[in-house]
Amino acid sequence: MRVALLTREWRPEIYGGAGVHVDQLAAHLKGLVDLDVHCFGPPRPDAIAYDPWDVLTDANPVLPVMATDLAMTAAVRAADVVHTHTWYTALAGYLARLLYDVPHVLTAHSLEPLRPWKADQLGGGYDVSCWIERTATEHADAVIAVSAGMREDILRVYPNVEPAKVHVVHNGIDTDAYRPVTAPSLLTDLGVNPDEPIVLFVGRITHQKGLTHLLAAAHEFRPGAQLVLCAGAADTVELGTRVAAEVDTLQRERHGVVWVDAVLPVDDVIALMSHATVFVCPSVYEPLGIVNLEAMACGTAVVASAVGGIPEAVVDGQTGLLVPYDAAEPTAFEQHLAQAVNALLDDPDRATAMGEAGRRRAVDAFGWAAIATETVAVYESAQRTRRP
Repeated sequence: MRVALLTREWRPEIYGGAGVHVDQLAAHLKGLVDLDVHCFGPPRPDAIAYDPWDVLTDANPVLPVMATDLAMTAAVRAADVVHTHTWYTALAGYLARLLYDVPHVLTAHSLEPLRPWKADQLGGGYDVSCWIERTATEHADAVIAVSAGMREDILRVYPNVEPAKVHVVHNGIDTDAYRPVTAPSLLTDLGVNPDEPIVLFVGRITHQKGLTHLLAAAHEFRPGAQLVLCAGAADTVELGTRVAAEVDTLQRERHGVVWVDAVLPVDDVIALMSHATVFVCPSVYEPLGIVNLEAMACGTAVVASAVGGIPEAVVDGQTGLLVPYDAAEPTAFEQHLAQAVNALLDDPDRATAMGEAGRRRAVDAFGWAAIATETVAVYESAQRTRRP
């Protein structure tokens, strides 16, 4: 079976959970299928890469995406299955299905209608991205949801999708790469004291990740606890400015607020996760949240919002603490987030036990080999669907 795997992100330009997913999935699919990876960006030694047309340099950001998808469509004619990830490549999968009668498998890592704040980033392009996602999802031969919660969202947002075509295949984690390590010098180089409690956030500066809620909650964190923010790539200038102002206020109020506004090497992230007392994921929307699995694999307790697929990864009271989120009551969410973080800062033995349980869960339930096998089964299902 020849599979064309279409993705926006590919190493070394991986900045989000979808990119991590594709990278690991591809590594484990290669022993099961004949795989071609197609990605956005400059040439790569291990993928077919596409740059958008120069004439679109100053256009709405959605137009270069569509142009890249057209180039991808032209290149996947020989594939037996086209597998797309996120709306960024969904148009190419949809068009390939129409042009070549090839099965289209679509993995939904998030849903555009559930991220309305993207209108601030894309303007009218947001309506176009929603149209692309809806059209491709409704016509795909198989849809992969990365959690059961995500499957429910797909069927609710896109009621024309046949439920039998939506398969749950969880995100996974490379537990050989993400594992507990002892590397205090890496923390020191970043300005973090490895001998003091650490509350850690890793994620993009976007409304989805809930960073502003975490910054509000941090005013109530126990004295002596450090807050380390590995956060960059703001969706908008306005949001980046707001976060910078709130971080500045925190830094004047308490010691140990460290903001790393850069994409760190994976080894540095693993070291931070391994040394953290608590990893915090305050997302307001999250289909699953690979970053939670990464923290769990590093043996760290997680405090996370109970949204989307997060409760399928983080077991409340065992591998961490879940905090209910209600968009209508953000202040209550922030207060409860602070209380959950403080509960683990006050009881480091409990935090350690949760971290150990999280490591076991990451190894036992989210291995990539099984996920790749499940994905191939979805490919076979899609092929059967396309047969007359």
